[in-house]
Amino acid sequence: MNACALKRVSKLIVGAITILGLASCATEGPQGADLSAGVASRQQILPTDLPPMKAFASSRIEPSTRPNSQVAGDFLDLAFDLESGRSLPVLSRFEGPVTLAVRGPASAATEADLDRLMSRLRDEAGIDIRRATGTGGGAAPASITVEVIRKQELQRLVPHAACFVAPNVSSWDEYRLSRRTAKTDWTRLTTRERMAVFLPGDVSPQEIRDCLHEEIAQALGPVNDLYRLPDSVFNDDNFHTVLTGFDMLILRAYYAPELASGMTREEVAARLPALLARLNPAGGTGAPNPRTTTPVAWKDSIETALSGGGTSAARREAALRAVDLARSYQWDDTRLAFSLFALGRLQLGVNSDIALAAFREAEAIYEAEPATRLQAAHMGVQLAAHALSMGNAETAIRITDSHLPAVMHAENAALLATLLMIKAEALDIQGRDAEAQLVRLDSLGWARYGFGSDAEVEARLHEIAAIAPGHHRS
Repeated sequence: MNACALKRVSKLIVGAITILGLASCATEGPQGADLSAGVASRQQILPTDLPPMKAFASSRIEPSTRPNSQVAGDFLDLAFDLESGRSLPVLSRFEGPVTLAVRGPASAATEADLDRLMSRLRDEAGIDIRRATGTGGGAAPASITVEVIRKQELQRLVPHAACFVAPNVSSWDEYRLSRRTAKTDWTRLTTRERMAVFLPGDVSPQEIRDCLHEEIAQALGPVNDLYRLPDSVFNDDNFHTVLTGFDMLILRAYYAPELASGMTREEVAARLPALLARLNPAGGTGAPNPRTTTPVAWKDSIETALSGGGTSAARREAALRAVDLARSYQWDDTRLAFSLFALGRLQLGVNSDIALAAFREAEAIYEAEPATRLQAAHMGVQLAAHALSMGNAETAIRITDSHLPAVMHAENAALLATLLMIKAEALDIQGRDAEAQLVRLDSLGWARYGFGSDAEVEARLHEIAAIAPGHHRS
């Protein structure tokens, strides 16, 4: 699609933390306990008023630790290719200070998250980005316009988008008139002057924040995603949703004085070694290291598996094919692990042995590298839920505790809340009711940010309670 860089709905499979299918594979808990019995016994612990929404106040982002030769190869593929496979003839970026304006009903949480993001872009990426002033009347449009609209309206025009960025427009109305024309064709872009980010305002605060991070980053820099990246938002697996140290290095390089709009891939490649050595001395020097292109056959299998279309059986077959292809390519990286994750997700409620084996193998791959501890936590939530469903409280607590630091560091409130809810239920099983209540209240504050509405928060709490074997309090 030439009109925009999409954050596709299919990418949100990771954000939608499904755990009930795995637990439901076991029909009985210890001593034949009915797994649904926990719901009634836990009604009494649901608070009548949810605690205030929690939010992440500060970021602790470590710089990239990758060799510069590898970073350079990633930079070139991110900057000169589109997700569609088309190539970009030249580098394009904003030249000079960048202004940003917000249109539409942005919440206080969204405004706060946007301010934090812009502060990080200034401090970590060295980009001169500020809020636009005097945007009314005859004032020039902002460099980047963030327009908040209803999800239904956004997907009526672009059905498979959760949010997206488009070039050379400053409003939703202007985009509607210009989509699929030369005006919004990324391949015709030489210098960026106007970009528009469109995102829904009627989803959870975390979903809005995730869109802000990815789409504003793409409005400024790369519009490509690479499955091979373990520590980046520029990855279709969507595990990382907050800009990482690697992402900030890529953006800092994008706006380094050594580069300029209109430079070809060859011209940029020639300047990258010295440029990255200056920005990232720990990464050493060296020419860009060409990276192996991810085969189309594997991409097609993954996208079929994660798509909302097709039968469940066809999607499971596609996930299995992705695993087989990854093994045939002798991958032992995040692409094999992601294939296993997709397979495990699609086997939830179908075959618990396959699902558990896939999650465990994926977890082992992800845990082997510090850069993929967040991905390991997504496997851990499945395994902790299974342990809880079997009444193995100690195991469930151990698993959740082992993954909480990585999840907090990545600022994933939805995953954090889910892990804490599982831990609270496990503490209840052990009879540690006071501790369980404190952990549960903590989870609810994060859940309000991660899941949004009170109804969604309470539904998730009930779902977790339904997993645990029934027990009664005196």
